[in-house]
Amino acid sequence: MTQTLLHQILDYANRADPYPIYEELRKTPVHHETDGPYVISTYYEIRSLLHDPRISSDARNLASGSADPLAEPASEESALPPGFLRLDPPEHDRMRRMTNRHFGPPHSPRRVDGMRPELHDIVDGLIDGLGDPGRIDLVEEFSYPFPVTVICRLLGVPREDEARFHTWADTLAASLDPDPDPDPDADPAERGKGAHEARMALGMYLAGLIEERRKNPGDDMLSQLATAKGQDGPMTTMELLSTAALLLIAGHETTVNLISNGMLTLLRNPDVLQRLRTEPRLAVPIVEELLRFEPPVQLLPQRTTLADIEVRGVTIPKGSTLCLVLASGNRDPQRFENPDRFDPDRPDIQHLGLGSGIHSCFGAPLARLEAQLALSELARRLENPRLLDDPPQYRQNAVLRGPRHLRIACDGIRP
Repeated sequence: MTQTLLHQILDYANRADPYPIYEELRKTPVHHETDGPYVISTYYEIRSLLHDPRISSDARNLASGSADPLAEPASEESALPPGFLRLDPPEHDRMRRMTNRHFGPPHSPRRVDGMRPELHDIVDGLIDGLGDPGRIDLVEEFSYPFPVTVICRLLGVPREDEARFHTWADTLAASLDPDPDPDPDADPAERGKGAHEARMALGMYLAGLIEERRKNPGDDMLSQLATAKGQDGPMTTMELLSTAALLLIAGHETTVNLISNGMLTLLRNPDVLQRLRTEPRLAVPIVEELLRFEPPVQLLPQRTTLADIEVRGVTIPKGSTLCLVLASGNRDPQRFENPDRFDPDRPDIQHLGLGSGIHSCFGAPLARLEAQLALSELARRLENPRLLDDPPQYRQNAVLRGPRHLRIACDGIRP
């Protein structure tokens, strides 16, 4: 049986290189199969829809019973309210505004940049701790632990509790990937038991930490969120829990993929890697081009139309499910010259790698800085790095696409 284009994207056999499928998909910019989602694959149309208030991100607006292969599996309801990533205005705007007040400009302009020395220390410590230089798994030993350690420091998790956070993050991250070999006789509730227990343990821990920070606030972000009394009022404990969980999961997963995809791309482009080794400032345009060329979030599924919308002459009815293929838009030749070429000197990289509009990536400043520091230090300190597996083993997830393992070797590690 011939697979539809959407099912080809989801097929793990195409995970290492989905870009030929995206190229085929762009031939029909508004792609619709039976009663499945409307798939949008071209740059200008995706960007327009990301700014369109008639598109909902709230899961409560999704039609039930649709044949969307990207639909989240039914699971036990979380006790937490949805994070602002899955809300529409005005709830989204209030929650995002309250969170951003303690994360970025204009109220906290030095929050991210002020972490630069600490981030550098974390990167150096992880590189110092790499094992046998002849066989390094860069995902397991570096790009996976780095972001979750950063988020712990950002939130103010005590150092002695960081290991527990790493364990919860590992379990929850694994739950985002589909089961590669699902057993039709297995109980779905049992398969999700580990993730549910991790969510509960994380929630209970954060609830205790929030109460402690309300009594004894520090200068960390969780303390400031817990004690804030701005124009929007204070966050409730449940809102704080959902926001902290969002920062942990969304912030961690995208940065892991950005760093892993980034190092893989640099090792495939040794001339650029050599330039970065001698020109550390090149890290800024390299990361922007990586966000275009190999974005950590490939698709934005499960958006809903709140009205009839016309896109490229096709009327998408109210209540339809949309899938916006960011990675395809980033390779659209109508927007980018030679889009399949990795070029950090590209003069105009207005990519979709961090989204756009009101739902643009909240943690973008931190993710950019983490990737810039990570890649520049890896380039500087690893002597003659090279891939041991190409393509590497990828994660099962088609949305959050990145290597599950990235095995490399080098001749040594510079101080």
